[in-house]
Amino acid sequence: MSVKILWVDDEIELLKPHILFLESKEYEVETVNNGGDAVELVENNTYDIVLLDENMPGLTGLETLERVKSIDPGLPVIMITKSEEESIMEEAIGSKISDYLIKPVNPNQILLSLKKNLDTKRLVSEKTSASYQQEFRNIGMRLSDRLDTDEWMEMYEKLVFWELELDTSKDSGMDEILSMQKQEANTQFAKFVKSNYQDWVSGDGDDIPLMSHNLLKEKLVPIIDKNETTFLVVIDNLRFDQYKLVNNILGEYFRTESSDLFYSILPTATQYARNALFAGLMPSEIQKMFPDKWRNDEDEGGKNMFEEDFLKANLKRNGLDIKASYNKITNLNAGKKLVDNFNNLMNNQLNVVVYNFVDMLSHARTDMEVIRELAEDDPAYRSLTISWFEHSPLYDLFKLIADKKCKVMLTTDHGTIKVQSPVKIIGDRNTNTNLRYKQGKNLNYDDRDVYEVRNPQDIYLPKSNVSSSYVFAVNDQYYVYPNNYNHFVKFYNNTFQHGGISLEEMIIPWAILSPK
Repeated sequence: MSVKILWVDDEIELLKPHILFLESKEYEVETVNNGGDAVELVENNTYDIVLLDENMPGLTGLETLERVKSIDPGLPVIMITKSEEESIMEEAIGSKISDYLIKPVNPNQILLSLKKNLDTKRLVSEKTSASYQQEFRNIGMRLSDRLDTDEWMEMYEKLVFWELELDTSKDSGMDEILSMQKQEANTQFAKFVKSNYQDWVSGDGDDIPLMSHNLLKEKLVPIIDKNETTFLVVIDNLRFDQYKLVNNILGEYFRTESSDLFYSILPTATQYARNALFAGLMPSEIQKMFPDKWRNDEDEGGKNMFEEDFLKANLKRNGLDIKASYNKITNLNAGKKLVDNFNNLMNNQLNVVVYNFVDMLSHARTDMEVIRELAEDDPAYRSLTISWFEHSPLYDLFKLIADKKCKVMLTTDHGTIKVQSPVKIIGDRNTNTNLRYKQGKNLNYDDRDVYEVRNPQDIYLPKSNVSSSYVFAVNDQYYVYPNNYNHFVKFYNNTFQHGGISLEEMIIPWAILSPK
């Protein structure tokens, strides 16, 4: 049966696109432009929910709300207003509104609020769904606050917790609601990053998070013992949700001594984030210190060929003159060879293992239809990652480390996000190919949503030429050139990408594991 909505707004004619959007989602929308007519309609008709403008001439939104509630106390009402005055909010909440939206609202915000309020009975049918239903409003209210860096990490932890909890509920409606809430969180997070990122990397202010280039100094260096062997395992492109499942498996052999989240630098791409992690420097600083070893986007050859050199220089700057090995694993045979060579690793004070499988999986999912089908969505992507890990040489390596009673730091360089919103961009032939960020000169794009950096040196990124700039995609956007637009949208839509700004890409895990 169709859901019937009454939308009350004195400028209702301007909301036609929103109404068409709701109708495309099979909602039945009846409109009226004043409070008096709305009260009369509620008296004589049955509605499932009311969307009510607060600021109307004649009978105001609050007065209309009071009369509607006197007719049908159980009728859900979503108040929509331009005002953020606390007194108006308190009065509306005191009148038992179901939700409160600030103009301008986008269709997805309205749809999210409708689903939350109309699907309650179905959502509480299972225990997990019911628990999330209780938490939904709290998360939504927190998203309207001015969160700091730690609070954003807590928010992402909470969203991932519910994402993993709901994996078992098989409630597609609830999954959709959580997905929409994550999208709203990413929208707010992108605004936060755009406002603060330059201060973070410049070291200005009090609210500066732990970031890629400081991670090893802050978390690895203190645990290295010259009389023991320590391991650093970096799983490329490992999201926090994937890490949680991997860590659960490792729980049989290790206890988590300490763990937290940190922020990847921008771009959230291996070339930048992992080089920064090993070097303990921002990319422009690496370029200055190692001019013959840094590779820009337009340069030929591999972009992560000198991580071992960067790491050794970083250790030396931190007063560690130790024997260390660096091992990059890009295929099954290399992983098996490392396991076979394990006893030799015990002669080192530090062994670094970079494992590239998860990154290769995300790229393979883009290029190979069979992998795309196996990892159709986030739960399937997680499942495939865990299936690989449980049967990988990396898991065998962890078991050997535990057997030798060695300590491990487990982390990653960046995460990944499923992209669904194409954005047109125009650049010259030297513009890089990454879908989540572009670096070049004379870039042409819609700048309403992206994070643009006209002077790369402001955020410690290399500047290829005088007019170079960077633009970063936010939320689930990805950049597509106008030429063959439809072909590339079809090919890249719903693929996992990285390089831009999202919770999934930027907020990533580290953990210190001790053998049981």
